[in-house]
Amino acid sequence: MSDAAQPTAAEVRAAAEAVKTALDRHLAAVERRSGEDDPAVYEAFNELAAAAEVYDELLYDRYDEVTPFEIPGAEDSLPPYTGPEEPNALSVLIRRDYAVAEPQRLLAQAQRVEAADGDSVDAASTVHGALGILFGEFEADEIASRHKEFGLEEGDSTLWVLAADEPAEAGEWLETPFDQADAQRVVCRFDVSAVFDELEDPDDPDEPDDSDDPDEDIEGAADEIDELDDLEDLDDIEDADLERLEADR
Repeated sequence: MSDAAQPTAAEVRAAAEAVKTALDRHLAAVERRSGEDDPAVYEAFNELAAAAEVYDELLYDRYDEVTPFEIPGAEDSLPPYTGPEEPNALSVLIRRDYAVAEPQRLLAQAQRVEAADGDSVDAASTVHGALGILFGEFEADEIASRHKEFGLEEGDSTLWVLAADEPAEAGEWLETPFDQADAQRVVCRFDVSAVFDELEDPDDPDEPDDSDDPDEDIEGAADEIDELDDLEDLDDIEDADLERLEADR
């Protein structure tokens, strides 16, 4: 980061003070909480997380240092559920992100669909048009399972199941399908993201394999040689005993 874009020392200090204030508010909310899922504690937690994130970023930008702790963000947890105990209806909200990794493959697949339908392939000559054709032809779940065939690369995805008191009226939310999503009515949520991948993959071919350790191979070979020597010594003893028995006869 350039010097011109760096935060000032005063901004970093102010962010640190904001963390202290948020920490005091969080403790006060915890001390006064009315139950396990007190919304005041949840709100104070989010404020503390946001303040800590700002401070951490400014500290790094200004001094190239980081804090020794990590507070999970608000997206890592859900607020207390306030929906009906026995929902009469559900809304399932799904978001999947993709990157157009291979535009030519995408265009070719769309043109194949248009040709099979006997339509002109002009609409499939642009990425915009090809996307409209493919997502109009295939269900979203099929696109997800076959995304590589369509030249797409998966990004993050999330699925929310929200409880409702009554089914929505036909056409009620079509203009703004996601605006009425209430996090406090989420029954369950499932997220998929590369950030959840383990730091070390046990199947990673780049990871060293202990079974191929040359030092262990050398040690194993040395043990085998020692065992052979012991066997040869035992054979010598047995041969000497046999000669002595023959002499006694």
